[in-house]
Amino acid sequence: VQLQASGGGLVQAGVSLRLSCTSSGGTFSDYAIGWFRQAPGKEREFVAGVSWSGDVTYDGDSAKGRFTISRDNSKNTVYLQMTGLRPEDTAVYYCAAAPWTRIGSVAVVKRRETYDYWGPGTQVTVSS
Repeated sequence: VQLQASGGGLVQAGVSLRLSCTSSGGTFSDYAIGWFRQAPGKEREFVAGVSWSGDVTYDGDSAKGRFTISRDNSKNTVYLQMTGLRPEDTAVYYCAAAPWTRIGSVAVVKRRETYDYWGPGTQVTVSS
């Protein structure tokens, strides 16, 4: 499974941005997808996750109330809609895939170790 994140850029605080994660190889619906981000000097943190079907979503602390994750299996793509962006959202955003059979709890979804495949990331920079 190869993942490619896109949609990042330099934006001003308060605007919205939509990231996409497109998959190739494998069967996309076999995998839950997570978004993570890593700011300079900080650990990579969980942002949001979505089940193989898209019916169940999981929010990290940074996503609650501002970010929405969704997926379109017909397009092999997961989206992260981000609204009300803040300078502290500046980071490289990564998408990752985990076999859906591994997703047993919210705690599991949030762990980096749960995911087998990672894309190269897309930079999001929010200016004040």
